[in-house]
Amino acid sequence: MTSDRSENEPVSFVDKRKIDPETGEVREPAGHDARPGPGSDDAGTQQDQQDQQANQVDAELNDEDTGPVHEAEVIAEEAADSPEAVELAERTADLQRLQAEYANYRRRTDKEKVEQAARGKAAVAEQLLPVLDDLDRAKAHGDLEDGPMKAIADKLRTTLTGLGLAEFGEEGDAFDPELHEAVQNEGDGGDPVLGTVLRKGYRFGDRVLRHAMVAVTDRPDSGGATATGETK
Repeated sequence: MTSDRSENEPVSFVDKRKIDPETGEVREPAGHDARPGPGSDDAGTQQDQQDQQANQVDAELNDEDTGPVHEAEVIAEEAADSPEAVELAERTADLQRLQAEYANYRRRTDKEKVEQAARGKAAVAEQLLPVLDDLDRAKAHGDLEDGPMKAIADKLRTTLTGLGLAEFGEEGDAFDPELHEAVQNEGDGGDPVLGTVLRKGYRFGDRVLRHAMVAVTDRPDSGGATATGETK
């Protein structure tokens, strides 16, 4: 049986001679333009099958890679449209609004506390203004030149100044009806300034606690002095 099968099988050989015996020309290399042999069809079919299997494996791997991502996107879209997601968004918006309202409430409360403390300090300082007037009169009579009373007066004024109390109304200052109360006017009103200060004024911050009681006169200038000299 072996001899019969070998007789039926075709015998093939490859001529490896570089010179064609019939034409005498140099042949091209066998691999350059070789025709497929008897078993080349089977080899090509196997190669195609291997390529198809490789492509199928790559496609399955790609599906495995993109599958979870696509599934997550679908779940996210469904969750966005779900009642639970809508309720969560509403609760989040309510919480943010409450936080903003609470922050505004804290700012208003802190501002009111500061203003209330300032009003309390101003009220106490206003009650002590008569005491400061007595100290000014004592100083004018020379009773506060030295001694324990001078130390007490200086400490009281330093404390009130530190709290925010400020005095105004000095002789020669420009007259301001918002700050000064004129009880006497000795000029023609051209350029009024403070003359004699009968009682000092005080303010606490931007609030005027008491207007200064003053006499108003004109600011002395060279023109007035020249007119006085010509009259003489």
